[in-house]
Amino acid sequence: MKPLAPVLIGIFLLASARPSLAQTPPDPQAQTSASTQASTPSTTADVVKDTASLLAGAISGLVVHESGHVMTGLAFDAHPGTKPIRYAGIPFFAVTHDPVTRHKEFVISSAGFWMQHAGSEWLLSARPRLKDESAPFLKGVLAFNIGTSVMYAGAAFGGWGPPERDTNGMARSMGRTGWPEPVIGAVILAPAVLDAYRYFKPDARWAAWTSRGAKIAFMALALGAGRR
Repeated sequence: MKPLAPVLIGIFLLASARPSLAQTPPDPQAQTSASTQASTPSTTADVVKDTASLLAGAISGLVVHESGHVMTGLAFDAHPGTKPIRYAGIPFFAVTHDPVTRHKEFVISSAGFWMQHAGSEWLLSARPRLKDESAPFLKGVLAFNIGTSVMYAGAAFGGWGPPERDTNGMARSMGRTGWPEPVIGAVILAPAVLDAYRYFKPDARWAAWTSRGAKIAFMALALGAGRR
């Protein structure tokens, strides 16, 4: 299921970075006089442009997430496709595929998060002080990644949403008889919380390495999925 909630959650999460979007950052070549220079206020056009870039980044994050499902579906010859669904009167869409083994189901359902984690890790490693940059597109990508994980974790904890939700497919595929879905929710939530912390506290090396470990552990779960 793919509603617009992740975008809204992510944008709210990055609200404290608004000055980076609304002001022209100081010229790094003029640091000696930076204390005496006032930031140049953005025009309405600048704000609209930055907002559009933020949303474009979020949409790109969605495309990357879905590409993970599609690519693994194709790799398993599961004929991936899409279908419209509704939950509580709200329209969604789901990436579908032919019936596969429980092991393959786990991989296909997880692949979107794996793609998100790779993208977030690259962003936060290559641009650790992204919060202080005027980079609305990249912030939009990160916003979607974090917001989507938070949304799915909430759905897993509460059992909300249509049965096509990724966390449900992952939970049903684990071990011999499946795992409780809230366990999968916690696995999804942990890297998102850590990456959000890294965004606001880029010098916290413990958070970076803990996040990376959580992402690797999540991928390693595929080794035990569907095993009898």
